[in-house]
Amino acid sequence: MSHGAIPTVGINDVPDPLPPDLEVLDVREDLEWQHGHIAAATHIPLGDLSGRLDEVPSGRVLVVCKVGGRSAQAVHYLRAGGHDAVNLRGGMIDWADARRPMVNELATPPRVV
Repeated sequence: MSHGAIPTVGINDVPDPLPPDLEVLDVREDLEWQHGHIAAATHIPLGDLSGRLDEVPSGRVLVVCKVGGRSAQAVHYLRAGGHDAVNLRGGMIDWADARRPMVNELATPPRVV
């Protein structure tokens, strides 16, 4: 990995089920989150991240968005601040395609929007 590269993993490199020492940070917008998310994930939209750093889980953090662009930005920012963060390439699209579990609080099945 070249210096300054964003640490990234694909869905096939993420254990299923998630290990207890791996936290998930979802940086999508509220509407995206409401339709479907990873059960134990912490939700902080990318635009709010700098003001809510105290809510970022400690330890290893897998950062997700819809396809991996916003989460890459978040990982870059978090690592600059000393967090052990890794980007999920393919984001929630790949998560859903791999039939990994998602939850929501709506009356409809969880989905990625």
